Amino acid sequence: MSLGAKLKIGPAMIVAATAAVGVAGMLLAGAAQADKLIRYDANSKNFWLHPPGDWYMGGETEELKGTDFAKTLPPPTGFTRAEVEARLKNIKLPPGFKIEIYASGVRSAREMALGDKGTLFAGSFTGGIVSAVVDEGGKKVVKTILKGLRMPTGLAFRDGALYVADIDKIYKYANAEDNLDHMPAPTVVYDDMPPYTTHGWKYLAFDKNGWLYVAFGPPCNICLPPTSTAQVRHINPANGLAELVAIGIRNSVGGDVDPRTDQYWFSENGRDWLGSDIPSDKLNHIARMGEDFGFPYCHGGDIPDPDLAMGHKCSEFTPPVFKLGAHMAPLGMKFYTGDQFPADYKDSIIIAEHGSWNRHQYQGGRLVRITVDPDGKNAKQEVFASGWIGPNNKYLGRPSDVLVAKDGSLLVADDYNSAIYRISYSK
Repeated sequence: MSLGAKLKIGPAMIVAATAAVGVAGMLLAGAAQADKLIRYDANSKNFWLHPPGDWYMGGETEELKGTDFAKTLPPPTGFTRAEVEARLKNIKLPPGFKIEIYASGVRSAREMALGDKGTLFAGSFTGGIVSAVVDEGGKKVVKTILKGLRMPTGLAFRDGALYVADIDKIYKYANAEDNLDHMPAPTVVYDDMPPYTTHGWKYLAFDKNGWLYVAFGPPCNICLPPTSTAQVRHINPANGLAELVAIGIRNSVGGDVDPRTDQYWFSENGRDWLGSDIPSDKLNHIARMGEDFGFPYCHGGDIPDPDLAMGHKCSEFTPPVFKLGAHMAPLGMKFYTGDQFPADYKDSIIIAEHGSWNRHQYQGGRLVRITVDPDGKNAKQEVFASGWIGPNNKYLGRPSDVLVAKDGSLLVADDYNSAIYRISYSK
């Protein structure tokens, strides 16, 4: 799964990537010296609120021992624009498409949102910041517009306002594009949210009526989760009302509303420590209220949990629309609604696969395109952009989100390179 899907980031670790690498390295060095596999009981409030520093090792197996999220982190100094441009030469795209840097220096970029006046906003996984990319005389300038948040990964924009999801609150910043240098005080539009940092990072998607879909991940790799987590809620930011629309969801950090039906689709990261090739990550579709997608009893749609199935059968739960493969770490996703790409791309789903950590040979690190009927049938996948995992099993980048620009091109966030790319098409 992704680093974002597995690492419990406390305030001290958010301060700088250097600290994250250092702490992780010490913890893993200690773990490597242990005589036995590391296990924890994740079924307690104390664990959820205060997970041990190496909690991601809980449930370790001989097969996957030594898999190390710290190896997937960029260096503390980051990469220069020239280095990132050189890496893009490795990216493979279908004929007619090209990729280029849209903006560099967008720190730890996660979900993006596009303002009415062309401002590109980006949340972050580390650093507690929100960035804005603006055009000044034909040059893309990156501004840090918000600081001091916890993990503001999720963003959305509507009616001139920027919405930012932190761990336990969703904020609204009115007239955001007119106040980039001095952002106004926010309004809290929703705070009925659990306090857990682990899998507490969010992703936001508006429906046509101005309600938000938000997933709430469980504070564990595998556990019987708190009742306030492992679910998707439908929230009205105008008055703070919310409804519970689906349960049994592990870690979803990507979703979009189908322009054909206004129904919600989302990517989901499967659990760790079952094997290199199981369970599969998923693309899911909520077709009716109250669906249960199986967590923690069933994984990938067909694998009962070895400890927590407790007599449940996978047939009891809503199956995935498409099985994406194990440890792909699907994050941001969007329906393609533009007109620049070939006609058969219309209404396709583009998913950013962040890439593995709990696997010795990484996979993912790419964009895939899913074509599927509005009812979830006839799903097919093809690789759209690949090459962010080098032949030496080293990351050259990690796609974290996608967004359709106003001209129909596709913007791609990469939190490993702290960059935004633009993929365009020309016949």
